[in-house]
Amino acid sequence: MKLFIFGLGFSSQAFVQSFGARYAAVTGTVRSDDKAARLRAQGRVTPLIFSETHRDTALEQALFDADVLLISTPPDAQGDPVLRAFSDVLARATRLQRIVYLSTVGVYGDHQGAWIDEETLPHPVAGRSHARLAAEEEWRALAARCGAPLDSLRLSGIYGPGRNALVALAKGTARRIIKPGQVFNRIHVEDIARAIQACIDSGKPGMTYNVTDDEPAPPQDVIVFAAGLLGVDPPPEQDFATAAMTPMARSFYGESKRVSNARIKRELDFTFSRPTYREGLRNLLATGEGC
Repeated sequence: MKLFIFGLGFSSQAFVQSFGARYAAVTGTVRSDDKAARLRAQGRVTPLIFSETHRDTALEQALFDADVLLISTPPDAQGDPVLRAFSDVLARATRLQRIVYLSTVGVYGDHQGAWIDEETLPHPVAGRSHARLAAEEEWRALAARCGAPLDSLRLSGIYGPGRNALVALAKGTARRIIKPGQVFNRIHVEDIARAIQACIDSGKPGMTYNVTDDEPAPPQDVIVFAAGLLGVDPPPEQDFATAAMTPMARSFYGESKRVSNARIKRELDFTFSRPTYREGLRNLLATGEGC
């Protein structure tokens, strides 16, 4: 089987690292020559430059040859850039057997800390989540035209190597923002990679799954736990109401929900390797993160 990835970012690169060897060929898109050169040197994937204004014949041919398509590019203010540029090509990609779209639990909106699952109707709050839900729906429509089922994986807050509370503490950028009642879910990037492959391997195509950990928790609890692992004092508490924050950072605190992962466990017999932030951070510390 041949794999094509739109968007060789943090999550999709982790997937290639873990599972790329299962595919006869792995091709993916980047936006810059520098990143293409770095990935080419690693030898796991053939990187091609994504452009909405210039059609790359090698990219089109790789799409036509692909059996599996992974979408890891976010929509922008005008919609989904991949669909704008390549919907006509994708509609003629007759070899496609599976499409996996990486979305976000942000499409559910705010539920004031209540538990939700995949049966909860999306009600996005942030503009980026509105755009993501629209992109999900557009990809599902395109998948129907292609005759290839689409699985949508709704991800919670992503962490992993180089992107975690241990690193933030070591850099002095960690903050302990306190907003009563606020909880988030998280997901380790390696569990995202495993969930992607589980979808591709499954005999239940065309599903939506929440890919998220078992324990939604207040963000300050994660910082305190990470500080304990490193043997350092956590940063001082800051009241959310008065803390200096960027509009983007503040917007994340506008939603509070507890996201269930029961469906992917039940339907795909999936087991999370890092079911809470504790296992995830301990594992990262063992690999030298934050030291």
